[in-house]
Amino acid sequence: MWARHTWQVVAFAAVRFRSPWTQTIDLRTELRVAWDWLRRPGLAHRVLPALREHLGAAPASTAYAFTLFVTWWTLRGVGDSVERRLIFSASTNLYNMRHNPVQVLVASAFWTDGGFPWTAIVSFLIVMAYAERWLGTGRWIVLFATGHIGATLLTVTGISHAIDHGVIPLKVAVAADVGTSYGFSAVLAAMAFRFRGPVRLVWAGTLTVVLVAALWIGPTFTDYGHLCAAAIGFVVGAIATTLGRWVEKRSAAKQAAPAVTE
Repeated sequence: MWARHTWQVVAFAAVRFRSPWTQTIDLRTELRVAWDWLRRPGLAHRVLPALREHLGAAPASTAYAFTLFVTWWTLRGVGDSVERRLIFSASTNLYNMRHNPVQVLVASAFWTDGGFPWTAIVSFLIVMAYAERWLGTGRWIVLFATGHIGATLLTVTGISHAIDHGVIPLKVAVAADVGTSYGFSAVLAAMAFRFRGPVRLVWAGTLTVVLVAALWIGPTFTDYGHLCAAAIGFVVGAIATTLGRWVEKRSAAKQAAPAVTE
């Protein structure tokens, strides 16, 4: 009987739920730890293993960055006319969303328009990889996809409404619109819940001010989409954090309850 009771207590302890959304950090402590790590002897020998560990723990972000490089390289190897057709076929503009919504929602997130996307690639290898290590690959993918799809749908709805009321020209319905920024904005907003104390408010407030300022200074539907994506990230983070705390409390209550013995 004693052995059975002990086994049940161990089992409860093993299955106790811990949500990453509730595992917050103190930024000053993290910066101090990082500074101490940098000051330790043998930095040159520790950088490469640390980089491998960082990227190895974030396979989706690493693969995403590599895919962006591949698609950019693909565009560089074709002519201008083919490049324009490829970008147009992957764009989440109003025309494509009415005819091939699923295809363009997926494809648009893996193409970039313009020069070499070094900012996006570096951001994925650093910021998005950190977010993936915190949330886990599955949660990160869901969050990124929710921001990308949700902001795209809201933006396209706004464009459709504006065209119907003659606010913007009809040519906007076929404008090129590809990139990772909507999903990135959603994850960036949700990362506010990684921190505790005033840092969380500063992070969320700074991001909101920057996006609102961009929309105010030179309003475009892309800026509108970024703000929508950030709002989605804040909402998802708030819901996930609240739900995670509730489940953790339930799990802790079950663990504290006396085990049934025979």
